[in-house]
Amino acid sequence: MSATYKDIGVSSEGHVGIVEIQRPPHNFFDNSLINQIADAFEAFDRDGNIRAYVLCAQGKSFCAGADFANRPQTGAAESGKHLYKEATRLFRAKKPSVGAIQGPAIGGGLGLAVMTDFRVTCAEGRFAANFTRLGFHPGFSLTYTLPRLIGQQRANLMFYTGRRIGGEEAVAWGLADALVPLAVMSTRETLRRGFADGAEAATERELTEQDWTRKTEDFKEGVKSYAEKRAGNFKGR
Repeated sequence: MSATYKDIGVSSEGHVGIVEIQRPPHNFFDNSLINQIADAFEAFDRDGNIRAYVLCAQGKSFCAGADFANRPQTGAAESGKHLYKEATRLFRAKKPSVGAIQGPAIGGGLGLAVMTDFRVTCAEGRFAANFTRLGFHPGFSLTYTLPRLIGQQRANLMFYTGRRIGGEEAVAWGLADALVPLAVMSTRETLRRGFADGAEAATERELTEQDWTRKTEDFKEGVKSYAEKRAGNFKGR
């Protein structure tokens, strides 16, 4: 593959394409990173030698979520819109994908992990939808993808509490699983028919909610309290 990327490594082994996120230790994402991953997936889709691809990461975390610390506040809503348009490209990828979750997949990082068809994890894996702990609405299509994967009630628990699920529990819940030989594009297309359209509709709703919750005092307090590892002192404004 001739394309060069700033924040990901792209390679192949046999018929498997490999995309490695290279922003260690926590691999926080932004528009640029999601764009690069989507570009790599689309390039693999055009490569007749590639039958499936793996998304993995360097460092301690698979992806610890969005890079709030370095995101500019001006035009944040527009930035979020562009991000989710890029994320939709991932859902429209044509070939089966496997997420190798070697550490925490948090917030939008959970959305990135759930985007893949299958997930392989380990005891050190951690999965959390921590948005409400930040005073923030869930994103990355998780309101659509997570209930389909683990059921509405367990998704509710993860969304409402921000609870972290370890690797063993993730397998028991269906958040992570073993790769099986179902790498047939026609079968995948049938099983996921309409999936990308539903995910795109969810991101539009999520963006609307994130736009106003991002401007609240609760969101500022949520980010601050989470960084300080304490409970948030939310005021409802």
